[in-house]
Amino acid sequence: MSTQPSKQLDTFDNPKPERDFTIRIDVPEFTCLCPMTGQPDFATIQIEYIADKLCVELKSLKLYAWSFRDEGAFHEAVTNRILDDLVAAISPRFMRIIAKFNVRGGIYTSVIVEHKAEDWTPPTPVILP
Repeated sequence: MSTQPSKQLDTFDNPKPERDFTIRIDVPEFTCLCPMTGQPDFATIQIEYIADKLCVELKSLKLYAWSFRDEGAFHEAVTNRILDDLVAAISPRFMRIIAKFNVRGGIYTSVIVEHKAEDWTPPTPVILP
């Protein structure tokens, strides 16, 4: 197989850095291993961010997500690691990661983590009638 999992996150220049716009990415086939049992955990990872100078390239994100397949990690730890790695790669103005893990033992787990750049002020929401 020519493609392998990778922790490298590639980037490209934000095409409109003067504007705040939201990028939403769903990763519906995320898997990692339960560190207690070694059994697979399945999740949908939702990424929402407002880029500053850089955006994350999607193929590298796919390979990055794949890289967790054989790693043991608690839900909370892996969600925070994804946020930390993405923030380190692209330094977004804002980023939110929502990890929705599939049922395990009758329990669903969702973990939500956020990053906000210190010098960024969110725009005022527009409420239409």
